[in-house]
Amino acid sequence: MAKLKLTKNEQKKQKDSLKMFQRYLPTLMLKKQQLQAEIRGVEIRVKELREQKARVDESFKKWIAVFGEKGVFTPDVLRLKKLITREGNIAGVPIPVFEGAEFEAAQYDLLKKPLWLDLAAEYMEKAMLIDLEAHCLEEQQRRLQKELRTTSQRVNLFEKIKIPEAKANIKKIAVYLGDQQTAAVVRGKISKRGMERVS
Repeated sequence: MAKLKLTKNEQKKQKDSLKMFQRYLPTLMLKKQQLQAEIRGVEIRVKELREQKARVDESFKKWIAVFGEKGVFTPDVLRLKKLITREGNIAGVPIPVFEGAEFEAAQYDLLKKPLWLDLAAEYMEKAMLIDLEAHCLEEQQRRLQKELRTTSQRVNLFEKIKIPEAKANIKKIAVYLGDQQTAAVVRGKISKRGMERVS
């Protein structure tokens, strides 16, 4: 930390800094609260998606045995063609917002493939959509938590260090300047008495 100058200019500078810290602190605290609320909302939505995925998986279990049929349900039956997201913004933090996804189903001969293949592909699409949305929400949560850490550090810096430091510096300068003024008055009186004695 730089050595504190005990001058009126430094006192003004410290007062201006204090005003700035006190003006920005409520905004930072509000941003911190907004981020915490958004993170809680995202956590709730992720939990809902996980429960929904568990229900889809449970209903999907009936089909697991038939997936084992050799060469029937292969990875190319359904593939992700395009993930659709847009850029959102929460409290100044850019986040990905899930809008959906486009899938491409493989072309296959309906006479040669079993009837359940279309239904299995439909279940697979539901499960993949849930996973993609959950992944997008987890990325939102990661970005929001990173910004929350930074904002919390700034709030703590202002609250616990900068504001008390500025107040202490202002007080220290005021005491010093008051002492200097008193000393100047005393010196003036001593000089005046000395002049009176001489004359």
